[in-house]
Amino acid sequence: HVQLVESGGGSVQAGGSLRLSCAASGDTYSIHCMGWFRQALWKEREGVAGIYPFRGETHYADSVKGRFTISRDDATNTVYLQMNDLKPDDSAMYYCAAGGSLVSYCGGAHLGQGTQVTVS
Repeated sequence: HVQLVESGGGSVQAGGSLRLSCAASGDTYSIHCMGWFRQALWKEREGVAGIYPFRGETHYADSVKGRFTISRDDATNTVYLQMNDLKPDDSAMYYCAAGGSLVSYCGGAHLGQGTQVTVS
């Protein structure tokens, strides 16, 4: 079993920055790809970014390219999402995902409880 715990969400003005963190625990040997999804009110969940270990290969949604950066610390099984130049459309619940394929932003196996990001 894998647990994913997100932190770092909050409220920020447009143009500001936030850094999300996701700590994985449990059977972390079973997961490789780690990523982020988001879901805004009344909208479908969408992939944001994913990262594969060792090679550091990443994958981003077009809507966040150039503004968001995903990184990870394999020693602590933690993945980060640095979000810069935030826009109101970035407001959503952000979920950490792990275990899926990079092209799918690592979703499909494990999902955290989410952390809220609000941009005004």
